[in-house]
Amino acid sequence: MISFKQLPIEAKAAVAAGVVFFSMMLSRSYLAEKLDFRTRRWLLRLQMALFANTLMLMGSLHVWRSTVTTFTRSSAASSFCFMLWKIAVFMFLALAHSSFFTLLFLVAEEPYFFSLAAYTCLGAYIILIFFLFTLGSVEQAYKFLAGRGAKAGTGNKNRTALKPVLAVLLTVVLTVVGLLNASQPPTVNSVEIPVHKLPSTMNNLKVVLLSDIHLGPTVGKTKLSMIVRMVKALKPDITVIVGDLSDAEAKIIRPAVEPLGELDSPLGTYFVTGNHEYYTSDVSNWFELLKSFKIQPLHNENVKIVSPESTSDWFCLAGVDDIEADVLHYSGHGMDLKKALRGCSSEHAIVLLAHQPIAAKWALQERPDINLILSGHTHGGQIFPLNAGAYLLNPFFVGLYQVGQNTFVYVSPGTMYYGIPMRLGSRAEITEIILRSP
Repeated sequence: MISFKQLPIEAKAAVAAGVVFFSMMLSRSYLAEKLDFRTRRWLLRLQMALFANTLMLMGSLHVWRSTVTTFTRSSAASSFCFMLWKIAVFMFLALAHSSFFTLLFLVAEEPYFFSLAAYTCLGAYIILIFFLFTLGSVEQAYKFLAGRGAKAGTGNKNRTALKPVLAVLLTVVLTVVGLLNASQPPTVNSVEIPVHKLPSTMNNLKVVLLSDIHLGPTVGKTKLSMIVRMVKALKPDITVIVGDLSDAEAKIIRPAVEPLGELDSPLGTYFVTGNHEYYTSDVSNWFELLKSFKIQPLHNENVKIVSPESTSDWFCLAGVDDIEADVLHYSGHGMDLKKALRGCSSEHAIVLLAHQPIAAKWALQERPDINLILSGHTHGGQIFPLNAGAYLLNPFFVGLYQVGQNTFVYVSPGTMYYGIPMRLGSRAEITEIILRSP
């Protein structure tokens, strides 16, 4: 029987990842009610950082072997330039691994340069792993189809060296493109949505949708101030924030949140939690902070949005807690659609705020009379190649969907980004939704 010491390092990393994952599940199931918020927050973040790093270790070993070890037998291996290359690859991998720990130590009003560099390396790491795997698979397929799998020669060695070089070049190009794309202000996307039973006096009501701003290691006050200026220029009747506003505790990042106090939509500004609010383990303090900025959290509750022209005309705006609260056993929180829609009948239009598209799907299964659901969470995949995974894992990916005759779901691709300051195959968005009365 093979002992743990005899296992290859990739297998050891996989075992370590499994142990950390098991401890995460154990903590969520049995320790959530016994630990105070601060201890739970640190434990959860530490576990997530360790889990991500143990998984990444397997990829990092592959990157090192592909970009460094492959060339150690070449004539350039003893050169000074190759030594610099080894240092550069090592620093790249170290920064990528350190990104997950910045949430614990490097969160402030504005992002630290180290955090930006670390998360940029993480984005490049994901792209590089994808190309190394893809090019390696193509190489193996070529060998198999050509019937040359057992042959070795100069041609094979040249192709082996070409693979990491091509992967690195593609990664550098896409990283630069992704950084430039994410550095641009969010695009304003105007969408007209017919809302069944919306009063005619509320025709053309303007709702501005924000989602997934992710104030934290790489998004700070400057970015949020820009978003608020853009929202105010649209002059919305209502502004809604559908979760993942922040990745940090309210007290630590309060100065960065202050621009939200400038939002002045006449019919109100509303907020529902996303999964990352629960990762902060600080939801109550976030609610109080947002209330101080005249932003109303919808904690499994609803409000009547009354027409400025007639007090008898109104629709129901409801919000549910994010479903991650149930997974984390977050006391007093969890998606409760019945509570959220209490008093909302099919006689009036119903608009629901739910962070995750899967929650939107569940809501429609329980209450098909909901007319419009506004969600976020997917980021449109944010960066290639994660787009495909986000598409497959969510019942609604991005944009407008019609479900049945009188129901629509709109999924925002996110107003900023999570961690990695890059966008590839997606674009940050502020959504201007015009509600149409049928």
